[in-house]
Amino acid sequence: MPVSGLPPYDDQNIFARILRGEIPCRKVFEDEWALAFHDINPQAPIHVLVIPKGPYCSFADFSAAASAEEIAGFTRAVGKVARDLELESPGYRILANMGSHGGQEVPHFHVHLFGGRPLGRMVPTA
Repeated sequence: MPVSGLPPYDDQNIFARILRGEIPCRKVFEDEWALAFHDINPQAPIHVLVIPKGPYCSFADFSAAASAEEIAGFTRAVGKVARDLELESPGYRILANMGSHGGQEVPHFHVHLFGGRPLGRMVPTA
């Protein structure tokens, strides 16, 4: 059941279709909890999306409705992908957009991993 105020999960969104194998992706990692793949419109030399396999439309939905095992498995998957892509030492950014004000384009909770170059400050200082 979705978090109050959130729309129900749309099982026809592109990530749901990727999870079902209806649309191909350039897979980086997959286990029982998560799938990671290259973004089709990369914003950095390394730009990978990590999505949980469950039907969650936002972080609020995921954190409220996912099991402890799903949350731990997803979090570990994000860390593993960052390590496997050798992003730890030079550094990287994790970003999750939520809702229309946050710029979320696909209504399936996911995080972006950006790396491969200096990314600069996210919020400029005054």
